[in-house]
Amino acid sequence: MTTVTIAKRSKRMFGYTPGRTMKRLLRDRVGMVCFVGLMILVFIGILAQFWTPKDPTAQDLLRRLESPSGEYWLGTDSVGRDILSRLMVATGVDLAAATLAVSIGLVVGAGFGLLAGYLGGALDSVTSRVFDVLMSLPPLLFAVAIVGALGPSLTNAMIAVGVLLAPRFYRLVRVSTREVVNEDFVEAARSGGAGPTRIMMRHVAPNIFSPMLVQISFGVSVAIVAESGLSFLGLGVQPPTASWGSMVKEGFDNLAINSWTIIPSSVMIVVSILLLSLFGDSLRDAVSSQGGSKA
Repeated sequence: MTTVTIAKRSKRMFGYTPGRTMKRLLRDRVGMVCFVGLMILVFIGILAQFWTPKDPTAQDLLRRLESPSGEYWLGTDSVGRDILSRLMVATGVDLAAATLAVSIGLVVGAGFGLLAGYLGGALDSVTSRVFDVLMSLPPLLFAVAIVGALGPSLTNAMIAVGVLLAPRFYRLVRVSTREVVNEDFVEAARSGGAGPTRIMMRHVAPNIFSPMLVQISFGVSVAIVAESGLSFLGLGVQPPTASWGSMVKEGFDNLAINSWTIIPSSVMIVVSILLLSLFGDSLRDAVSSQGGSKA
């Protein structure tokens, strides 16, 4: 049997394949409902870049803190801005911010995890200690420290969150990579003359893709919660830009006058976290159900 045949057969037999994961996920009704809900949020965020019912930054002090009406479907905020329009803009801001944070965590954590898991040795020891230290730091205090050093802004806040997410991706990718590198198809690739870069990109990375999707879904929910918290403290998005966290803060400040204004943004945070959590559970079930297919 040639090394090419061994590689192909072993790769088919080993663990996670995106195709099988998607087939199982499509049969999960809860997962599909959550996926549709998340796509609706993405559509709202994109739509807000081109159209909103009213100007999200236009102020009307004569119409401040109004309850929902035919003209303002979700009421107005403390300076008379349309809450619905600002909520649509905030949806795009939060999703973009979460994407940035997860991307930073993924590139840093998964990149070092792949190298440490494949190469091992001193690199593995050093990077593991570094990420262990990062994981041991109090998340909120660490994020506040980074934002304090770089200055309050949404980008700086998401850099802080991305650094905090990196150890989670590092651990998952490192462990998954160490499992994959002991498989026959990796040995066959080495015997065929493939270098470390080609093996990691062509043989290892595809086999850890599905479990990475699960971690990404949970990472996005963590990033949304972190952004909301930092923006509530004034360390995230800056006025007049809207985010769910800043809108919760505005509603909280005017809670005694009109309790309604805090509800729409709070509901969006809860719904998005619920959708991501349930979708992540469905992804995890779809991935773990392949465990019995290993040779």
